[in-house]
Amino acid sequence: MRIVYLLYRLDVGGLETVIVNLIDRLPRDSFEHHVIALTQCGTFKNRIRHPRVQFYDLNKKEGKDPWVWFRLWKRLRQIQPDLLHTFNIGTLEGVIPAFFAGRPVTIHAEHGRDSYDPKGEHRTYLLLRRLLSPWVDRFVCVSKDLHTWMVNRVGIPEAKVRLIINGIDTQHFHPGPNPPLLPPEFTSEHPFIIGTVGRLWPIKDQGNLIRALAHLRHQHPMGFQRCRLILIGDGPNRQELELLAQQSGIADRLWITGWRDDVASLLRCLDLFVLPSLAEGTPLTLLEAMATRLPVIATRVGGVADLIQDTTTGTLVPPSNPEALAAAIAQHLDHPSWSQEMGIRGRAWVETHHSVDSMVERYLILFRNALLQKTL
Repeated sequence: MRIVYLLYRLDVGGLETVIVNLIDRLPRDSFEHHVIALTQCGTFKNRIRHPRVQFYDLNKKEGKDPWVWFRLWKRLRQIQPDLLHTFNIGTLEGVIPAFFAGRPVTIHAEHGRDSYDPKGEHRTYLLLRRLLSPWVDRFVCVSKDLHTWMVNRVGIPEAKVRLIINGIDTQHFHPGPNPPLLPPEFTSEHPFIIGTVGRLWPIKDQGNLIRALAHLRHQHPMGFQRCRLILIGDGPNRQELELLAQQSGIADRLWITGWRDDVASLLRCLDLFVLPSLAEGTPLTLLEAMATRLPVIATRVGGVADLIQDTTTGTLVPPSNPEALAAAIAQHLDHPSWSQEMGIRGRAWVETHHSVDSMVERYLILFRNALLQKTL
């Protein structure tokens, strides 16, 4: 089966990690893989271990660029895929040139929502999904929240929608001794290291975490003295977050690492993982932290509540509420044994319910069944 994965950009992120896992783990003698980026395939493609994958850049211009769909049509005519897999609203229109390029099986996946539409209520995009649904053979949602929204709000027939929860490699993300990766100022005075992983942009709301630490300074001054904060990632909001940390008086306790290839090792340096997002599908970073046996705090958004049993495998707080987040952090500071037990239960939950092998198996069944139904 010849598969084309169409995405806006092959960059660092959970969606892209799912693609990497599919390419590397689907049976090599049964699949041929092609990755097309409407803009460009970045260095993230180097994480793919499969030796025979083709990458294509369509170099889409900023804003409207109707010619990108013509370039896609030409590329699909050349590749002649059996299956086109599109991701999120930015690539959904690709099913039209695919139809005229040879009518491959089309699967569209929704992995989460963007900062400009965190609740999925943008009328134009809702209408676009409905209008293009006849061109899509199957829709994939990565959380129960997205599945419900796709059926009830977007109006896609439930028979066309599949729920495939993300999974991670629990052999790669695992507990262990802290590697010597932290700056010297983060290793003195028995520090309590808080961290998060993600692109620095509005939907991830790392500013909420910085504000929470500033609240902790007043609510729990003794605990605050031990706290250090690590933001693993980079993005357009970096300068804004650095300025916020300075204004909040915690700049000396913040380390923004930039993009890193050793996220699994950095997670093992943390004492607490926090996901402060405004919207999520099934966040891989949260599963990776739980697999590392870290206690976790996350905002109750999207599919997050499906991953965490509140106060058992993690702590849930409302989004955009730094006071509530600060109070949750204080609980973990004051009750270390309870916090560590939560991390142990979280690791067991991920091992049982969110392995990467089970995720890949579900995609394998989806791909084969969709192609079989089209040939009948």
